[in-house]
Amino acid sequence: MLWTEQENNYALTFNDPNYPAQLKEIADPPPLLFVRGNPFLLAQAQLAIVGSRNPSSLGIDTAFEFAKTLSTHGFVITSGLALGIDAASHRGALAAGGFTIAVAGTGLDRVYPAKHKDLATEIVNTGAIISEFPPGTTAKANHFPRRNRIISGLCQGLLVVEAARESGSLITAKMALEQNREVFAIPGSIHNPLARGCNALIRQGAKLVETTQDILEELHQYYQVDNSYPSISIESILDLEQQTLLNHVQFSPTSIDNLVQITGQSAEIISSMLLILELQGYLEATSSGCYIRLK
Repeated sequence: MLWTEQENNYALTFNDPNYPAQLKEIADPPPLLFVRGNPFLLAQAQLAIVGSRNPSSLGIDTAFEFAKTLSTHGFVITSGLALGIDAASHRGALAAGGFTIAVAGTGLDRVYPAKHKDLATEIVNTGAIISEFPPGTTAKANHFPRRNRIISGLCQGLLVVEAARESGSLITAKMALEQNREVFAIPGSIHNPLARGCNALIRQGAKLVETTQDILEELHQYYQVDNSYPSISIESILDLEQQTLLNHVQFSPTSIDNLVQITGQSAEIISSMLLILELQGYLEATSSGCYIRLK
């Protein structure tokens, strides 16, 4: 009660008019929600974005850009304030001047992980951080699966950006499916361990996503038309030189000498960019020293 007396702190009971109707639909809704920030956002259309805590640089950029663009269409971006994809998603929404909700696995008198204290402050200033755990509750391993059901329960759709086969993000996606939410996944190379969870979700029926338009088509009844931000694709996150080089790499073995001849760039520059593209999962090196495009 003392905590709720502080500015921007709220405790919503199940029968409170601000308790989100979407969350009431799940099998085990929390009887009480603690909120720091704007409680009215909980009733808005939400797109959850989740993924690896140790993503690739491409994964971070993808989550940031998808969140940024989707928030301009009126979606509140919801995630779990964790390292990696979660943080990138929150930051993407904030960068667009949009709204974001973080669902915490602790009491709201603390921030976990602690390094996200400044990010949490930014979120509270325009959005909200929520939890079913009362003030004073510390982080415990079993809190996070419980938190995940709230992330999926609040949203109209859930996007998985990068996830290993045993990722906690797959638990969230499974909950979303059980809650009859739309599930989206960004595919990746079969050689990339961070793509295996997403590829598995797609095999199980999640919608394969290459651009933000793929999500908007499924959730058209919830979004607003906004032409100020173009549809973001995975390819558009690459810089111009990387994209140009990638366009010259074939889905059959392509030699560095051939790329040097086509582009006019030095072998050193080509090799450097090829390494970056390989680390991002676009290419695979062969035993003969050539490269094969994967996507």
